[in-house]
Amino acid sequence: MIVRALAANVREAMTDTPVVLINGARQTGKSTLARSIAGDRGAANYFTLDDQAVLKAALDDPQGFLSGLTRPVVLDEVQRAPDLFVAIKAAVDRDRKPGSFLLTGSADILLLPRLSDSLAGRMEILTLWPLSQSEIDGVPVSIIDRLFDGPVPAFANPPPDRNAIVQRIVRGGYPTLLSRFAGVRRNAWFDSYITTIVQRDVRDMADIDGLTEMPRLLAALGANASSLLNLAGLSRDLGIPQTTLRRYLTILQTTFLVQLLPAWSTNLTSRIVKAPKLVLGDTGLIAYLTGMNAAGLGGALPIGSLVENFAVMELRKLAAWSRTRPKLFHFRLHTGPEVDIVLEDRAGNIVGVEVKTSANVDGSDFRGLRTLAEAAGKRFRRGVVLYTGGQTVPFASNLHALPMEAFWNAPARAGKPDAVSVPRRSASAAHLPARR
Repeated sequence: MIVRALAANVREAMTDTPVVLINGARQTGKSTLARSIAGDRGAANYFTLDDQAVLKAALDDPQGFLSGLTRPVVLDEVQRAPDLFVAIKAAVDRDRKPGSFLLTGSADILLLPRLSDSLAGRMEILTLWPLSQSEIDGVPVSIIDRLFDGPVPAFANPPPDRNAIVQRIVRGGYPTLLSRFAGVRRNAWFDSYITTIVQRDVRDMADIDGLTEMPRLLAALGANASSLLNLAGLSRDLGIPQTTLRRYLTILQTTFLVQLLPAWSTNLTSRIVKAPKLVLGDTGLIAYLTGMNAAGLGGALPIGSLVENFAVMELRKLAAWSRTRPKLFHFRLHTGPEVDIVLEDRAGNIVGVEVKTSANVDGSDFRGLRTLAEAAGKRFRRGVVLYTGGQTVPFASNLHALPMEAFWNAPARAGKPDAVSVPRRSASAAHLPARR
């Protein structure tokens, strides 16, 4: 089993919080992680609401269902019985013992206010994304913490194999697919995956008639990954009213298939593009939706938008277990300068990340980062251009070109190892699949 870097955060939360929720898209490994952690704590009780008998018990009498459980207990796919949250609140108010309930859910309850409000102050929420590249390689790294609290990792390697980078991007991070090398089998898995989400999860969360439009909408979103959200254009192209389209997008966000990267703003309000960017939760899913495969690319990096989506999601995954826990944004002025990703910590400090598919970088690639530095002022800590070369190259004291390899292989600073070694599982890029 691949060791999940988020496990340490979950264990820590269970030492002082009555309810811990691991949420995230289906098939990211939530159940496996929860059962592993519960086993460490000696919990014998595990119930999944995907089991119809368990679901019926939880729906018919939530308080009665909970009263028959011995804590600590794992409740899997808890979003399927919303009234359970109210019953859990009542149980916790009677006994606030830390680690009593370990929940998992395939819906973002922060977008379901009735659920999130019921356990305010009693529950910690942690998001498990598909596998990061560092988890696949077996060495979780803290590149985000290094970016906020230098020095920048000093790479001095030959340029990496571009084909290996392409295959990492096209592969994505769903654990099941690491062992599905044949393109036809990956396609079959994604077919089933999307059908399950649309026919069950979406139907559970919203009573909508247009379920047949969801796959078509997902394909359009895959083709527009990392682009500014243009509801009018999508509405026109798909023939779906904007009001309906907004509702569908909210549902896809709730299932973690689609993310919105908001615009970072400052006192330059009138000059900043305020529209969010569309980001899909996994680049393997984008490759499936758009008919892209590693063999067809022949080692050439895919379009820049897919590489950018890859970078956004890798940073989002790393942020989940970093010390810094920054929020992610993008930055663009109407006059042209832009930065693909802006990281902002709790204190308001800023790190800018620009993504390039080239193996070479020059001063012009830092134009957007310099504009961001001017806008952020003293809050600006560092700007990096991620590229496909092998060396860390300084362009100023706080501007560096950094190999994309930093996502999965950050070298340790002197005397301070940045990576925690964990059991390594073979997931060689050489064995990655080509889609038919």
